[in-house]
Amino acid sequence: MAKRSTKSSTSLPLLHEDTPLRGGRRKPRDPQQPALPFDVMPGWIEPCLAKPVANAPTGPDWLYEIKWDGYRLMVIKEADDVRVITRGGHNWTHRFPTIVEAAKALPVGTAILDGEACVLDEMGRSDFGALQQALGGRGGKRSAADAMLLAFDLMYFDGHDIRGLDQEDRRRLLEGLVPSDAEGGIRLSQEIQGEGHAIFKAAREHGLEGIIAKRRNVPYRSGRGGEWVKVKCIASEGFLIIGYERSSAAFGGIGRLMLAARTRGQLVYVGGVGTGPNERSAIDLRRQLDRLVVLKPVVNLRRKKRDAIYVKPLLVAEIEFRAWTSDGKLRHASFKGLRDPDDEPSVFELDT
Repeated sequence: MAKRSTKSSTSLPLLHEDTPLRGGRRKPRDPQQPALPFDVMPGWIEPCLAKPVANAPTGPDWLYEIKWDGYRLMVIKEADDVRVITRGGHNWTHRFPTIVEAAKALPVGTAILDGEACVLDEMGRSDFGALQQALGGRGGKRSAADAMLLAFDLMYFDGHDIRGLDQEDRRRLLEGLVPSDAEGGIRLSQEIQGEGHAIFKAAREHGLEGIIAKRRNVPYRSGRGGEWVKVKCIASEGFLIIGYERSSAAFGGIGRLMLAARTRGQLVYVGGVGTGPNERSAIDLRRQLDRLVVLKPVVNLRRKKRDAIYVKPLLVAEIEFRAWTSDGKLRHASFKGLRDPDDEPSVFELDT
């Protein structure tokens, strides 16, 4: 996949003049002249969320990036005071020391960056399981020194709220703050040039999570309004765990997790998943499930499951799957991990 080319000389004309620029004598400031006002710095901003679509949009109105699989974060910098906030508004500063130190080193006094905390594999792909292990699992207390922020938007910059600027203009400011060759705790989520369908095909061939397409000429809007869309190479969604089937041969004694999706405000059973957790994560998962045991299933299973333990639907599992069966069950499903409640995890909504 081709990375975005460097800016043309027209974007920074003063840096390409043959005649060196010199400033004149500085005049005393007129005390009657009003100072340029600063915008109040928000304590938290509800993030813009990508709307899922089946096919990548194409055309000159769209910008494209890789879809990263991690935790959505907002990094708020006020001089040396840095806070790392989840999309649900929870403070996770202590969990990402590498990101915090990188934010302190940014060449700006105040800024709010939007991005995804990730751990990358040897091929440069985001690995959600590795990120969870670095943090000590769902709700873990460890600090993830290996995690970095893939920054993809800038909402506040040098005393000014820039959410009203177009996507392209915010992107230009972000690239000036986090260069494309930046390494360490904060890196730039590269923009990719090309047509949407070709970029998506290349992402699939490289084993990536998917791509994000953003409208070029729109401001930053909180919520899922369609200004950003996502196209996934591999189907991966959040489902509620409603129970598990016991097995003496499986890690943690969990033979198969039972899952539910939402439809019209109700829960509906969508089958189960029996592959994914390793020994350590399965033991931790079993410990959490055993605290949520109930006598009856919270959804209609049509027939009773043998050796099943039912639980309150409070844990959201991230599940990869290939397709749906004709009776509305997940096909070739695999467990990726539990989503942290501070991340405001979404539960898959069935079309009805």
